[in-house]
Parts: sequence; structure tokens; C-alpha cells
Amino acid sequence: MPRIALGLEYDGSSFAGWQSQDHAIGIQSVVEKGLSVVADHPVDVVAAGRTDAGVHATMQVVHFDTPAIRTERSWMLGAVSNMPKSVSVLWAREVPEGFHARFSALARRYRYVILNRVPRPALNAERAAWVRERLDEKRMHEAAQNLVGEHDFSSFRAAQCQARTPMRHLHEISVTRHGELVVLTVCANAFLHHMVRNIAGVLIAIGTGERPVDWTAQVLAYRDRKLGGVTAVPDGLYLAGIRYAPALNLPSEPEFSVMAPTEAGSSRVP
Repeated sequence: MPRIALGLEYDGSSFAGWQSQDHAIGIQSVVEKGLSVVADHPVDVVAAGRTDAGVHATMQVVHFDTPAIRTERSWMLGAVSNMPKSVSVLWAREVPEGFHARFSALARRYRYVILNRVPRPALNAERAAWVRERLDEKRMHEAAQNLVGEHDFSSFRAAQCQARTPMRHLHEISVTRHGELVVLTVCANAFLHHMVRNIAGVLIAIGTGERPVDWTAQVLAYRDRKLGGVTAVPDGLYLAGIRYAPALNLPSEPEFSVMAPTEAGSSRVP
């Protein structure tokens, strides 16, 4: 059967996370429902990664098998018309039989968006984390570089994390400011449960001056989640891209953008 890959964008605010659940609506459920209408048979999708409740995606990648013959445009537009407005299909591609959305991924990229101002947000209440204390993004960026490379990230994994090993290779990490927004961008081969939110929690404490710049290195060395600081809220977290082999030619790492008010008015932040 043909194997189809899709690129998805979604606002996770009203969902219980990616995975289908008996007691709550997961994004997986509405995606499968929409695709099943287009395919005219039940469709099961496999995602590149699961996102938690309240977490968004500017690029999630899934794959599914189907005997139905449809154009890539029909898969994209047909699925969107049968999904809620908070979920969209960005592209559809037929991929080789051996392609796997999760296991074929070479790297994953997340972004954590912080609205850094005194007034509480209204428009972005569920699309960005809110920190009223002034953040020093340069201190945060400097501190973040201690995490680059292959390390034991036990201090940055949730207690309920089921990964077999805490070892992860963090390829790059940056913290930048765009007006009132402070954006943390992280790329790694894979991530542990709550890893990005725990990194964000540590960097926020450094950005406010509560902790020294070298605290990231200290927390990493502890290998103990209890010494790793707070877990940042899910609102500001975005799955921002999945990297695959160039030969697949999948548009899976888009330029990130989010609408948010800044000191100069409303603007689009890259």
C-alpha cells in the first residue's frame, strides 16, 4: 500500500496532548478522523513525536498507509476540511515504504516562547509562557551553551519519563529576544519527557538573575531531577520541525513564526 506523510500544524490549547485517549480528546483522534473521511476507510497515523497537553506544533510529521488513491492536494485539503480549525495540514507527500515518521527522524527541533512583560497576556495567554520579571536573554543564551553535546540529561527529565536512557545529543540551542518575546530554540537527536520545559525553567531562573550563569552546568552534573528547578508551563512550547534525510525532500523544518504584541505593536517574529 502507498505510504503517505503529512506535515501538521496545531494549537494544542484545547487538547489533552497528541495521543488518543479514552477520557479526553487527543490531536491524533481528530487527525485520524479527518483522514478516514478522505480515505473512506479507518486510518491510523504514526507521529514523529508525542506532544503533551497544551503544547503546540508548527511542524508535526505523521505517516499512514492506505489503499486509497488520492492526489497529495486532495489529502491535504480533504483532511483539513474535516478537522477543527485548531489543526491544519501543511503538506502531503507519498514516501518510500520504509519511511517511518518517528524512526526515520534524524533530529527534532522545539521552540519555547516567553512573553516577557509586566501586563498579563490576553491574546497570547495560551500561546506563550508569561514572565513579568525582565529576562536577560544574553545570560540565558550563554548558560544554554553548557548543554550542547551528548550528555546524561537526568536532571532535565520528568520523573515519569519512560525513555530507556537519559543520554541525548543536543545539537544546538539559542536564546534570542524579539521585542517582548524571548525565544528558546533547541535541536537534538531526541528529547526526554519535559526536557525542553525543564531546560526553560532553569534558563528563566538564570535570566531573572535568581541563579548564576553556570547553574546549567551544575544542574547537568547533578543528574538528579529534584535539583533541576521548576518545569516551565506548556503554553509556550512548540514542536517546530523534524529533520529527515535530504533525499526524502520533506519540508519538515519550516521557518518559525508566531504573532504576538511587541513594544512597537503587533509583529511577526521569525
